Amino acid sequence: MRALGIDPGTKSFDLAVIEDKSVVWEKSIDTLRVAEDPGSLIKAIEEAGEVDIIAGPSGYGVPVTFNHEIMDPHRFALEVLLLTREEDLKIGVDKGEIGIRVYEAITKVVTELHKRGLPVCYIPSCILLPTIPPYRKINKVDMGTADKMAIAALGIHEQSVRLDINYDETRFILVELGFGYDAAIAVEGGVIVDGLGGTLVHTGFLTTGPIDGEAAVLGREWIRSDVFHGGASDICGASSLDEALDGYEKGDEPYVLAIESMLDGIEKAVRSLTSSVKKPREIILSGRYSRNPRFRMLVQKRLRDIAPVRVIGMLPGARISKEAAQGYGIVADGIAGGEFKDLIRHMQLMDAKGTVLSWVFHPRLRDAKERLINAYISSVKNPRI
Repeated sequence: MRALGIDPGTKSFDLAVIEDKSVVWEKSIDTLRVAEDPGSLIKAIEEAGEVDIIAGPSGYGVPVTFNHEIMDPHRFALEVLLLTREEDLKIGVDKGEIGIRVYEAITKVVTELHKRGLPVCYIPSCILLPTIPPYRKINKVDMGTADKMAIAALGIHEQSVRLDINYDETRFILVELGFGYDAAIAVEGGVIVDGLGGTLVHTGFLTTGPIDGEAAVLGREWIRSDVFHGGASDICGASSLDEALDGYEKGDEPYVLAIESMLDGIEKAVRSLTSSVKKPREIILSGRYSRNPRFRMLVQKRLRDIAPVRVIGMLPGARISKEAAQGYGIVADGIAGGEFKDLIRHMQLMDAKGTVLSWVFHPRLRDAKERLINAYISSVKNPRI
């Protein structure tokens, strides 16, 4: 079994081929390049050689859906996977929003993968999994996107192997420190039981995270790309985390304000999830900024009295691919009945159903909820409502 995972990051698209529980091929491509030329990703897939299954970029997630089940790939990508409308995409691209460019890239890639009839599947996000109790899902959308769910799969496998324990003995809180978003996922008994996605963890580097309802009302009109603003970058005007950390270490404002807000949001997210995982064996760090030694040290200092903190382990053979690409590969392999089939069965991924708005009950979102259901039913042959 050779399974290819594709992780659509804000900075880069990472690809990893998994065979015999190891990474045997990997590549990273700049996201802007993919947005401008989706053929660059197709070429990379061809370079990877023959594969049995591909886990495609899945955005906010969908019940396991195969390429041959998709009837309208453009609508499926834009409206179902990305919760975005055509006009929102155009506005964001015209404004040069870096976050929206990844949406553009995913939409083009999904369409290309469908056109070529490749053995692609699209995978769930955390909120679609039956292992999270419904009462924790109420009025939430992002409890961890598909890539965060995939990283959790890697974390379960890695902790099981490293500690020589069964899947049902794994127990941790995953903290994703990404370029745009931070997120926290709770794993108990080898399944995802709770999660706070990038728009539910306060202050990522780009994103503001959850917004006070009063602030939302005062803002009046919001557009799709607004989710990529209000974070540390806007607080201190830094274009990179290292620039913000330089100011922070000198004690200069508003850099201290920005970094402390990020750290506080991460700590609060982890502490809140200890209500779902009472005694995590450890806190596992992943994501681009988990590899920044200065920021990692600050995060570890904040979290070490909750549980031991460590950086997630990679699959053997991995050198450049991010954790999410490896996780996508693990999920694809398991779905196709490969080495990770028991893990995917244990995580109950094939039992995912609904849409990411299924548990939203605010009357303001009634139309959006209906729109998403209609888009899902219209673009897929076998919708799993």
